Order: sequence, then structure tokens, then C-alpha cells
Amino acid sequence: MAREHPSHEERIVCDPDILVGKPVVKGTRIPVELVLAKLAHNPDVDELFADYPRLTMDDVKACLKYATLLVGKHDKGRQARGRPGPHPPGS
Repeated sequence: MAREHPSHEERIVCDPDILVGKPVVKGTRIPVELVLAKLAHNPDVDELFADYPRLTMDDVKACLKYATLLVGKHDKGRQARGRPGPHPPGS
């Protein structure tokens, strides 16, 4: 059975010839970092799409998934080195 949406691995690429290897949305020069920063500043995806009409909701989801996986890897690395991860406020 075919997947409905391509995975983040198929939508996010790192190519040394595109923005010095920064992760970008495939087929664009739009960095994942920019998508995340825009959403952090204003989570209105309609405004994001107005500014970057080539982006799709699947692209945005892939950026978020990519970031989630990187944070998870970072946290696991901290735990393996005996460093505690961030604690929720009030804990």
C-alpha cells in the first residue's frame, strides 16, 4: 500500500551545493531553519504560504518532523553523557 504523504527523508535534503549543505525543502532553496523560525515567530501557516507559495503543508510537516528528530537525538546524546535534559517549568 502506498503512503499518502512522502516522509521527511523524501522532502528534506542536505546538498553541499545548495546553501552550503543546510537542510532545505527538496526542490527549493527554502531552509528548514527559515520555516521553523517563521512558524516560531508567527504560527499562521497561511502567512507562511503567502510568503513562500512553493511550500505545502506536507513540506511544513516534514520540517517539523525533521526538527523533532534532531531534538530527540540531541536529548539522547545528553543523557548518554550523563547530562540531564531540560526540565519543564516548575519541576
